[in-house]
Amino acid sequence: MLLDDELPALSYLKILCEEFPNVEVVKVFNDPSKFLDQIPFLDFNLCIIDIQMPNINGLEIANNFLLNDKLIIFTTAHKEFAAEAFDLNAVDYIRKPLQKERFAKAISKAIKLLRSNKFVVREHVVWNTNKGKTLLNFDDILYIKSSETDSRDKIVYLNNSDTIIIKNLSFDQILSILPKYNFCRINKKEIIALKTVLHFTSDEIKTSISQKNQTLTLSLSEVFKDEFKAKIQG
Repeated sequence: MLLDDELPALSYLKILCEEFPNVEVVKVFNDPSKFLDQIPFLDFNLCIIDIQMPNINGLEIANNFLLNDKLIIFTTAHKEFAAEAFDLNAVDYIRKPLQKERFAKAISKAIKLLRSNKFVVREHVVWNTNKGKTLLNFDDILYIKSSETDSRDKIVYLNNSDTIIIKNLSFDQILSILPKYNFCRINKKEIIALKTVLHFTSDEIKTSISQKNQTLTLSLSEVFKDEFKAKIQG
């Protein structure tokens, strides 16, 4: 996946990628908003992202929206973002204008990581919440549901019995970030951490989550039943 708001740079990036026989360009974007809308529906291993773009920069996209098991290469005309890029476990950080030899090294590094399966998987995300920008560890998340006051917001239930509200994110965007084998959507309004499941039937899930001195029982809808059973049974 390629994202750069400058069309000449995007075209050149695509040409460079096409020179590698083991690299396939799934899709190219010059609009970050369209890119974010499509992320949950596209199958890809590596994303090459420009950092400086209008409205939202590449670092924010990588930190908030990309799947935690995808590789990232950043491109930029500026050097001051390098430390933050590598804090996000980026494969590489390439200065513009792109040089073919330097780009080849980055692609080679990404391919080696994919083949070895040794790249670092993200363990947390930073989301905009009712408390400001909040770092959430995936292991701390038990359950997510739509807010009853505003369906664009989602309530996150945490290990420490606390709750926090994610602002203006869809379930598709949230699922694109969460580790896919650890979480599952179970109906139109709820996502559950699979580690909380105690028992389940064809239409109901009993969890270890405690609310008001009772364990939480949730509905399992027909639409998400097969995916849930496949994940829970490994």
